[in-house]
Amino acid sequence: MILKIMTQPTIDISQLEQIILQKLPTLIQKSPQIQELVLELARQNFADRQATEDKFYQLLNELRRDREEQARKWDEQNQKWDEQNQKWDEQNQKWDEQNQKWDEQNRKWEDFKQELQRDREEQAKKWDEQARKWDEQNHKWEDFKQELQRDREEQAHKWDKQNQKWEDAKLEFARMHEAIMAIAQKQERSIGALGARWGIQAESAFRNALAGILEKSFGVEVVNVNEYDDQGEVFGRPDQVELDVIIKNGLLIICEIKSSIDKAGMYIFERKVRFYEKRHQRQANRLLVISPMVDSKAQPVADRLGIEVYSDSVDVKKL
Repeated sequence: MILKIMTQPTIDISQLEQIILQKLPTLIQKSPQIQELVLELARQNFADRQATEDKFYQLLNELRRDREEQARKWDEQNQKWDEQNQKWDEQNQKWDEQNQKWDEQNRKWEDFKQELQRDREEQAKKWDEQARKWDEQNHKWEDFKQELQRDREEQAHKWDKQNQKWEDAKLEFARMHEAIMAIAQKQERSIGALGARWGIQAESAFRNALAGILEKSFGVEVVNVNEYDDQGEVFGRPDQVELDVIIKNGLLIICEIKSSIDKAGMYIFERKVRFYEKRHQRQANRLLVISPMVDSKAQPVADRLGIEVYSDSVDVKKL
C-alpha cells in the first residue's frame, strides 16, 4: 500500500501528510518494522523505556534520600525545638512567677499611691488653709506697711522742713560768723599793727598774715621780691630792696604791706617801684599800700604819686 501511494504522482504533499496521519497509528500497531523505525527515530531525541525507567528510579532514589535527609534534619530540628520549647516553658514558668510577684508589687504600689494621694490631698487642704491665713496676714501687713509709709512720709516732710530751717539757720550763722571773724581779724591786725609799731610783734609776721588774706580773698599769689640796689637809687646808698609783687592775667601789681606807714615810707615805696620797673623793663599797672595805720600826712603824698591806700586787705578793690 505504501508503494502504491508513493507511485501516485498526482498526490500532493498536504494530502500525503493527511493520509500518513490517518494510517500511521494502525500501521505502527500492525507492523514491527514500522515500530522499530519509529523507535529508532525517537531514540535520537528521547531515551528508551529502560533508560527512562532507570533514570526515573534513580530520581526516585535521590528524592527518597533527600526526603530521608530532610526528615532526619527535621527530626533534629524538632528535637532542638522541643528542647527550646522546654526551656521556654521553664522560662515562661519563671516569668509567670515573676509576673505574679510583679502583680503583688503593683498591688502594693497601687495601695501606696492611693495612700500617698490621700496624704497629698490632706496636705494640700492644710496648705490651702495655711495660704488663706497667710493671705489674711499679708493683707494686714500691707495695710500696716501703707500706714507706716504714710507715717514715714509725713515724718520725712517734717524732717525736711526742720532741716530747711536748720540749713537757713546754719547759713545765717555762717554769715554772722564770717562777719564776726572779719571784724575780729581786722581788729587783730589793727592791734598787731600797734604791737608792731611798739615792738610787741614782728613786722614780717604782720606782713605775712595780710599777704595770706589777700591770696585767700582774691585767689592770687603774693610774691616777695628781694633784690640788691647797688646804685643806691632807693635809700641813697646800696642796700636790699624788698617788694611784694602780684601778677594776674598779665597785670603787674606792686604792693606794700606794712603795719604802719608815714610820709617818708610812702616816698620810699614809690622809689622801690621805679627801681623795679627800671630793672625789669616793665611798668606797674597798680600801686597798692595796705596798712591799718596810715599817717595823715602820708595820704596826700599817696594821692599825688597814684598809690592806692587801704586800711585792710579785704577792702582792696577787685584785682
